[in-house]
Amino acid sequence: MNRQSPRRTFGVLATGAGVYALLQSLITPALPIVQDAMHTSQSTVTWVMTAYLLSASVFTPILGRIGDLVGKKRTLVAALVALLVGCLVDALAPNITVLILGRVLQGIGGALFPLSFGIIRDEFPAGKVAGGISNLSAVIAVGSGLGMVLAGPIVGALDYRWLFWLPVVVLLGTIALAQRFVPESPVRGEGSVDWLSAVLLSGWLVALLLPVSQAARWGWGSTGVLGLLALAVVLFAAWVLHEARSRDPLIDLRVMRLPAVWTTNTAALLFGAGMYALWAFLPGFLQTPSSAGYGFGSTVTGAGLLMLPMVGAMFVAGLLGGRLAGRFPAKAQLSVGALLGAVACALLAARHGSPADVALAAGVFGLGIGLAFASMSNLIVQSVPAAQTGAATGMNANIRTIGGSMGAALMTGLVTGHLQPTGRPYESGYTQGFALLAVFCLAAAGAALLVPARRPTGVAVAGTGAGTVPGATPKVAPDSVEPGTVRREPVGG
Repeated sequence: MNRQSPRRTFGVLATGAGVYALLQSLITPALPIVQDAMHTSQSTVTWVMTAYLLSASVFTPILGRIGDLVGKKRTLVAALVALLVGCLVDALAPNITVLILGRVLQGIGGALFPLSFGIIRDEFPAGKVAGGISNLSAVIAVGSGLGMVLAGPIVGALDYRWLFWLPVVVLLGTIALAQRFVPESPVRGEGSVDWLSAVLLSGWLVALLLPVSQAARWGWGSTGVLGLLALAVVLFAAWVLHEARSRDPLIDLRVMRLPAVWTTNTAALLFGAGMYALWAFLPGFLQTPSSAGYGFGSTVTGAGLLMLPMVGAMFVAGLLGGRLAGRFPAKAQLSVGALLGAVACALLAARHGSPADVALAAGVFGLGIGLAFASMSNLIVQSVPAAQTGAATGMNANIRTIGGSMGAALMTGLVTGHLQPTGRPYESGYTQGFALLAVFCLAAAGAALLVPARRPTGVAVAGTGAGTVPGATPKVAPDSVEPGTVRREPVGG
């Protein structure tokens, strides 16, 4: 079978992953408009984001594993279709309940990240894998930030429903192109999906993320929060015990215990706490009227424009990361990226009195995100067997999301814990919050330093690229353990 051009395959993968990343943040600035249009409460409209977060957390590792077993292209197309249906549902939603349901369907698209990374590993020549992953990570990072920039102009010129109609148009073309130009990977894992493990994984993720994301409204000491956190601990313990005994584990815990994997995941948790919390709160800070003693009274569009330095820096850093991989390894990129995030948050805590101060800090943080996103994905892909790529990168994305939920919850407590008589937060809440995010990013840089240096092996990680032998079991770095049997067989595209 003739394999497709890596450049053409990358274009399709980048478009699909980019649309999903865009949808992560595109709706956030428009939530007040959605609330008014749907005649609902603020507490209810927050479920537009919460439902998306929970859905992505559940489906990302599960579909990543299914892709490893039944075919990454097939699963990728299914995730794109789910994302398309979710956008159609939301574009036509008559009420908030249907809108939230559409967001649940869109969350299934979270599997596009691990599936795309796996396809790059399997299909690209060995020398282009790191660069491909870095470039895709740059697209994902930029898409996540670009949503905050584009939301204002789209809503202002059209309507909030076009935040979903526009992705529908792009996704229709992407699905058709994926069917034609993305080859089906010949790398397959053996076994089947352990559905009890999937249920337990879903259970503890929901029981953890739901109270963390809603703690500001429910109260950290409330029965609901404490009860769900206790349930999360119980379900997590049950999941670990079941995975350890399962013949076909959903997430092979031996892979998660590899030094390069657990240290990278720790850095992802901490960096995610800083990154997502900053994305969630910086636009609100910018839109606060100056009468509050801080802020600039920006419109949604104006706040988005002040985020442009971050988006541009993310793109540049992400592209450079792959090109510097030989001289500037992934471990060093992750350390520097997290350190830049800490510097940016410290700058915001110390100086935020002018748009120039914020733009400078946003640009520095964007450089950090671009380097960190690319390096985390590369470190995971380099460290796990080919047949575990989807599940392992899916869990890395999940861990980053969990960290983001925790960081946002803690930031919420600091910002909204003490309010002015007008109901607006005091400036000190933001200052303390930015300082906390600097600590998270600094801790992530420390975790990155613990990632073991990758010893040169001469072994290609690409599934069908140069340096591999068709029919052979994919090899892994010498500091990793082959946790399962992998078979390679020709699969029709």
